[in-house]
Amino acid sequence: MSIHPSALVDPDACVGQHVSIGPFCVVEKNTVIGDGCQLDGRVTIKQDTVLGVNNHVCEGAVLGGQPQHIHAGAELGRLVIGSGNSIRENVTIHRGLRAEDVTRIGDHNMLMVNAHIAHDCQIGDHVVIINNAMIAGHATIEDRAYLAGGAGVQQFRRVGKVAAVGGYGRIVKDLPPFVTLDGNANGIVGLNLVGLRRAGYSRDDIRQLKDAYRVIYRSGLSWQEVLQRLPQEFPEGPAAEFYPFFSTGEHGFMPERRAPGPATVKLFQPAESPLLREAG
Repeated sequence: MSIHPSALVDPDACVGQHVSIGPFCVVEKNTVIGDGCQLDGRVTIKQDTVLGVNNHVCEGAVLGGQPQHIHAGAELGRLVIGSGNSIRENVTIHRGLRAEDVTRIGDHNMLMVNAHIAHDCQIGDHVVIINNAMIAGHATIEDRAYLAGGAGVQQFRRVGKVAAVGGYGRIVKDLPPFVTLDGNANGIVGLNLVGLRRAGYSRDDIRQLKDAYRVIYRSGLSWQEVLQRLPQEFPEGPAAEFYPFFSTGEHGFMPERRAPGPATVKLFQPAESPLLREAG
């Protein structure tokens, strides 16, 4: 273990083996720093924060800060971070809002410069969050999702697994898994083919996802008909993940960039479907 003389480490902090703590770091009480973690200069680890093994936290990051919420009280929750994450300069991640709440970061994620993750967020594994992306409270980012620079995720919204959000994209409704959102038009423009290939999905997997995408966005069916057809036609394979995502939505879903034809029903309408109401 290597602790720089200028670092302040509370005696109640639990620091593992082969940990490096750089100059001017602050590690507060009731924290856990797992084996092999590296904290570069000026890192602050606030109380009730747990880091797994082999995380690299770069200069100026603040982990476990107080939620930016008008109802944040004296008793706050925790921040739990998995293993093998790269947390770059000036990243901020806040702990849970209430004593029983947890902000959770998975394994092998890359959180780039100045990214912000608010209280009670749930971040999966192998997620990439680019510079200056902003994720509001209670949001969920599933495995292998990608958020480009300046993207924003509204509170309580979900970004599905292997989905990609373009630069400055605004997630005001749930973004389904496996798709790409154009940050300029703020609409879905097809599958995230690059992400799918990098994640090891086969040609057959991608072909099945394309078939499901056509049912969802191009079939002209009503929303209830889409929900009926998805589990019938895609009971297994990666496309089987669309139905549980859509059937548990509460804030509507991001639409396509433009409707492909006059017979197609846009997903963020009609008003009679509670799953597709406008986000407010």
